[in-house]
Amino acid sequence: MRVLVTGADGFIGARVVRRLLENHHQVGVLTRGVSGWRRLRGLEHSVSPIKSALEDLDALGSELSRWRPEVCIHLAWYAEPGLYRTAPQNLACLQTSLQLLETLALVGCHHVVMVGTCAEYDTDAGYLKEDGPTRPTSLYAASKLALNVIAGARATQLGLGFTWARLFYLYGPGEDPRRLVPALIQALLRGEEFQAMSGTQVRDYLHVDDVAAALCAFAEQAVPGVFNVCSGEPITMAHLMGIVGDFLGCKHLIRFGAIPDRDWEPPFICGDNRRLRRLGTWAPQHTLAEGLRATVRWWEARDRTSLAS
Repeated sequence: MRVLVTGADGFIGARVVRRLLENHHQVGVLTRGVSGWRRLRGLEHSVSPIKSALEDLDALGSELSRWRPEVCIHLAWYAEPGLYRTAPQNLACLQTSLQLLETLALVGCHHVVMVGTCAEYDTDAGYLKEDGPTRPTSLYAASKLALNVIAGARATQLGLGFTWARLFYLYGPGEDPRRLVPALIQALLRGEEFQAMSGTQVRDYLHVDDVAAALCAFAEQAVPGVFNVCSGEPITMAHLMGIVGDFLGCKHLIRFGAIPDRDWEPPFICGDNRRLRRLGTWAPQHTLAEGLRATVRWWEARDRTSLAS
């Protein structure tokens, strides 16, 4: 089938594109041009470029009328590390996402997968379930929750199938180097101390390839509803960072408690993924230890390549 992917050159999007191609789908990539691609390098002749910005409604409508996607996986959103939680760009992303939904309906698309966040939930509820209470505490989370509610209702009016995928914490090769796991790995590879918080916070981490597999399953099965995309396994941040430190033989360089814990950080975030597992086509393929070790090896190889050049 023909699948449109927005945010295709992102950390998750590039994995989604590659998996769709492996599954023999035609993939359309929303782009202003291929010159800036990093994560999709080498796939220029395997995908169909949809040359438009989300904000350019006329060009977008014209391009999508020509290509006529059957399904869309919408990943594009402002995600600058350290800034995205409170950024006003979240409101623009909400608006363009709703406009995209309207355009997709006009060109005959029959199912849309959009991506939310575990931060939509009331994290005091313990293990987070899809029908549990929501209580966003940032503009980012509030905008995502608003998109779920509005787009879900509008999709019903438009006759579109609609999946809302709530993502938890991710890791894996190719992540933005400013985020925690790659920042930790890079510091330890340089033999530098890594300043950390207490490490007592509990989180739910899933390898990016397993996230991509879930999003592709939603698209391929056109399954409606809200789904947690998570491991369902609670781990402390100290344990996660300790795996990386042990693997590199320098756990002593991680300085737990050097940075005070942030007041807005919930102590416990872990999801219930039974609804996702009941699809029967998805199960995580990476254990945390195996996935983190492969991620360390990816950064080691990247550093060797950089030195060689």
